Amino acid sequence: MSKQGVQPSGDQPAAIAALVDGLKHGRRDQTLLGVTGSGKTFTMANVIAQYGKPTLVIAHNKTLAAQLAAEYREFFPSHAVHYFVSYYDYYQPEAYVPTSDTFIEKEAMVNEDIERLRHAATQALLTRKDVIIVASVSCIYGLGSPIEYEKVNLKLEKGKQLTRTELTRRLIGMSFERTTGDVSPGTFRALGAGVEIMPASERVIYRVDLSGGVIAKIEEIDAITRAITGTHDAVFVFPARHYVTPTDVVEAALADMESELTAQLKEFDTAGKILEAERLKRRTRQDIAMIREFGYCNGIENYSRHFDRRKPGEPPFTLLSYFPTKPDGSSDFLTVIDESHVTIPQIGAMYAGDRSRKLTLIEHGFRLPSAVDNRPLKFDEWEARVGPVLYTSATPGQYELKRSGTPVQQVIRPTGLLDPQIVVKGVVSQGEYPGQVRDMIAEAEIVTKRGARSLVTVLTKKMAEDLTEFLKEKQVRARYIHSDVKTIERIEILTDFRKGVFDVLVGVNLLREGLDLPEVELVGILDADKEGFLRSETSLIQTIGRAARNAAGRVILYADSMTGSLDRAIGETNRRREIQKAYNDKNGITPQTVLKKIKDITGDIARSRERTIKELASMDKAAYKGGVAKLIKQKRREMHAAADNLDFETAALLRDEIRELESKADK
Repeated sequence: MSKQGVQPSGDQPAAIAALVDGLKHGRRDQTLLGVTGSGKTFTMANVIAQYGKPTLVIAHNKTLAAQLAAEYREFFPSHAVHYFVSYYDYYQPEAYVPTSDTFIEKEAMVNEDIERLRHAATQALLTRKDVIIVASVSCIYGLGSPIEYEKVNLKLEKGKQLTRTELTRRLIGMSFERTTGDVSPGTFRALGAGVEIMPASERVIYRVDLSGGVIAKIEEIDAITRAITGTHDAVFVFPARHYVTPTDVVEAALADMESELTAQLKEFDTAGKILEAERLKRRTRQDIAMIREFGYCNGIENYSRHFDRRKPGEPPFTLLSYFPTKPDGSSDFLTVIDESHVTIPQIGAMYAGDRSRKLTLIEHGFRLPSAVDNRPLKFDEWEARVGPVLYTSATPGQYELKRSGTPVQQVIRPTGLLDPQIVVKGVVSQGEYPGQVRDMIAEAEIVTKRGARSLVTVLTKKMAEDLTEFLKEKQVRARYIHSDVKTIERIEILTDFRKGVFDVLVGVNLLREGLDLPEVELVGILDADKEGFLRSETSLIQTIGRAARNAAGRVILYADSMTGSLDRAIGETNRRREIQKAYNDKNGITPQTVLKKIKDITGDIARSRERTIKELASMDKAAYKGGVAKLIKQKRREMHAAADNLDFETAALLRDEIRELESKADK
């Protein structure tokens, strides 16, 4: 496999061959130890292409998953590459704090674009073989049964006998909602002899002409422009929700809920928990009435065990349930764990945290005991549901190494770049500049004069903010970044940093995967001898890697004593550097700094907004309203295009601009 004519180079061919050979010989677990910038994703893409089976790639956050999905789409333009993450923009699970008698209601904001992409992912798994799903750890959380989801699909075929009433009834049975306004994913509307449907997985409208009780025509319509973009002889429509339950199963589930409620109320009465019993009875009876009347209630997922007809303790259906299996029931797909040193601990931690919160709710009468079975998979359940697994990381954890043995190494970068040089300096005194901060300032000034940038890592958010203020007082152009800085502001800071608007970026944890800053020549790690999470061997190696995109990359470790983590991190970096240098010398390669275009999405949007305001200001009142409406349509089209390309940062900015325009249009 190649990307636009690019062939594997450096260590990549050997790594690909070793991993593919391991898969052919039935190895269950393999680890790729790939240094930062060595092209681990490109190597994995080649392995996936040669293995030729559906693949699940798990990343530890949504942003990284989106980046990976975009890369895999470039590698596999003809495959079904999909993105599956939690569909919440914001999520606050319900919880109860006994010490303060505080109940926290569930709050959630569903992102419709992500929900649509989730449906596209599951439908691809049920209809195609050339599927690659890039997912976050949310893939181990409960999802509806794939059997019911696949069973309740609708094939609309030209010439098929079908009345408008029958089609409407079928769509409602598939959890579609009827609307009289604009259709959105998972809704439909009836107009004359036709029905317009927008599937949950697409942003197009299918207009079905049912003249004479027969499907006479199926037209595809652009959801924004309303232009007809094509016609079809047949289309498949899948349910609008992953949770699909036949009517007879719903009645059985409600009966089970009643039975469980009766049993739990008896236990509360015996224990003298009158308040808890009353609370549980009122809430559960209300939920049952809502489900019976409308087929849904807030928090219905807490009753999923009854609707899935699962036994107590039995694991839920998840995204993994949609992947193919062999005749003997074993998994028949490949799993890739990206940045496994972070992702594996995440997978292992999900179950315990969820269960602790649920048990508190059950104990105090907010939920039935079966709520604990609305849960993520336990770690051993996850292990049992995946087939061959490939772990990728620059710093593999003990779990991966124990499972796979000696890792396959990918130390050589296609760019010829070496791991950065490391210098250890004492904290207390450094000649003319006493203390680590003053020495760091002197070193950063040298780098700035060369037109490059510096990163500085500290141990706390307060230290990051205080150090930034101190640097500014010393006439050093500096900014800080940490978890309290909002996503959009973070993008602006990183863009300005790369452009040279300021020269020193201070942070607590600047080893975030995907933080790709080739302009950085110097990384300074303050208090490097303070052993802990941020100064562990893994964290140190990952932070050191931030200087590996620049040919002049250098790292200064400020430490008065050498810890075990420092020794190991320096030893590993120097080992890799020696291998890389020997390869370059043998092949006559001169290291080249990575060239990466600076993408300024916030600036583009701001400039667009300024132009828009100027244009609208010059219009009269009638033209103004029409102009705003036209502009909103254009922006909405751009927003959906950005979401389809998994560029959610741009989509979010456009969404905010649309809201601002809509508020102006109402005035």
